[in-house]
Amino acid sequence: MSSNMLQIDEKVVGLAVLEEKFVCDLDKCHGACCVQGDAGAPLLPEELPVLKEILPAVIPYLRPESVRSVDVQGTHVIDESDGEPVTPLLNEKECVYAVFENGIARCAIEKAWFEGKISFRKPVSCHLYPIRIKEYENFTAVNYDRWPVCKPAIANGEKLDVAVYEFCRESVNRRFGKEFYHQLEIAAESFAGDEQ
Repeated sequence: MSSNMLQIDEKVVGLAVLEEKFVCDLDKCHGACCVQGDAGAPLLPEELPVLKEILPAVIPYLRPESVRSVDVQGTHVIDESDGEPVTPLLNEKECVYAVFENGIARCAIEKAWFEGKISFRKPVSCHLYPIRIKEYENFTAVNYDRWPVCKPAIANGEKLDVAVYEFCRESVNRRFGKEFYHQLEIAAESFAGDEQ
């Protein structure tokens, strides 16, 4: 295993998750992660039926063109590059679930969740971002995804001194459980001690 990786159980974590700083700054990036990119957000197999189930509650939050797009494409599509399920894009641009408020892209699914209409917050890959998960046969890779549109988040994270894993605490707990997050904390403290 590379020296810039850490193994916790069957998960291999890039050290950038522990060392790099990150806190979203929507006033500066305007939710670009919901708009830019060449594919929708990755979806877990178990999320596919959930998206169909919650759609009636989410539709009131969607733009009319998004509703029409979901009618045509469905609640998810298969990404041509890797054959994995992803959220559909609207006009090959923003996520079909993106809504805009004061020029900032936000998630319609999450809006419905915040208002207590559904119990599913949003796809876990969106919740985890900028952490990206990749499943392999014998392990799960947990990495920090660097993207130029997130430069304001890096500056904000450095200003606030918040590491990627700390920013993603709630979503890491959701995806892997509190014990895994605790192991990340221990590892981060250990690495910080080694550098002193």
